[in-house]
Amino acid sequence: MALTTRPRPGRAVSTSTGSSTPPARTARSRQQRHRARTFYAFTAPWILGFALLTVVPLGYALWLSSTNYDALSPHWSYVGADNYTAALSDGRTWSSLLRTLVFVAVAVAGTITVGLALAVLANQRIRGRALLRTLFYLPAVVPPVAAALTFRLLFDRDAGAVNAAAVATGGTATTWLTDPYAFVVLILFLLWGSGSNMVISLAALQGVPSELTDAARVDGAGSWQSFRAVTLPIISPVLFFQVITGVIFTVQTFVPALLLSAGGPRQLTTVPDGLNLFMVHVYVEAFGLGRLGYASALLWLLFVLLVVFTSVVFKVSNRWVHYAVGPEEKGRRK
Repeated sequence: MALTTRPRPGRAVSTSTGSSTPPARTARSRQQRHRARTFYAFTAPWILGFALLTVVPLGYALWLSSTNYDALSPHWSYVGADNYTAALSDGRTWSSLLRTLVFVAVAVAGTITVGLALAVLANQRIRGRALLRTLFYLPAVVPPVAAALTFRLLFDRDAGAVNAAAVATGGTATTWLTDPYAFVVLILFLLWGSGSNMVISLAALQGVPSELTDAARVDGAGSWQSFRAVTLPIISPVLFFQVITGVIFTVQTFVPALLLSAGGPRQLTTVPDGLNLFMVHVYVEAFGLGRLGYASALLWLLFVLLVVFTSVVFKVSNRWVHYAVGPEEKGRRK
């Protein structure tokens, strides 16, 4: 007599070929595959552009930094780390790097401070506030080349408006675009374009809760005390963002420096010492002397320096950057 078994209720029936997949799990996996295909289909242009326009050029520059390639002669050879050794032992590299560090410190601190001051002014409830915001932001949308050429005309020794105003008021004409004044003109050029920092700081100021500032005033705090003790800690993440992006942007400055020099970009040997920043040094080595491999090594050294700086700033940011977190998240961080 043959024995038959009945399946228990609620369990999948097993067959000789394997276990069957529940329909709900199959639908979920099909939906997940559809979402994955949709995600990669929409992000494929960016991924392809990032690979071709960022990863490949970086790899090529890294390989180029280990050669003596000059883009003209078909004869080149692999030199290994000789370019890096020569760069680290070159006095021009260190002088341009030191000048760039001073320039970055002054320019970043100045643009953030000026932008914050303009934001505070533009945040006041006064008539013509929209016009003030437009005027403050307008220099930031001027192309850098046009702005640099305008500054070169303004500070020209013979036909510049600055010298004309100085002579009209009893002063003397100054050669602004040579040492030691060229560095000052470049700083003024960057401070003139502080409108972008103003917009970011203005958005941060408008996000400060008015209840906190009102409570500080009720406790007897003045305007400056309220700004220092309440407003600055709240907008510190925005200031931190401006420091990081400002350093990365400012350290790459070379077009205004070349255009402000007396000889212009066609006469690279006439660049004043005050305008001979690190990127100008790289530009001269690459396109003035044809040492593309050496210039690539200089750029990689600059990249390493920026990575180290960013890491250090992120490490010490906990001391002065204050983030608004809830009680639960604050407990998890501890």
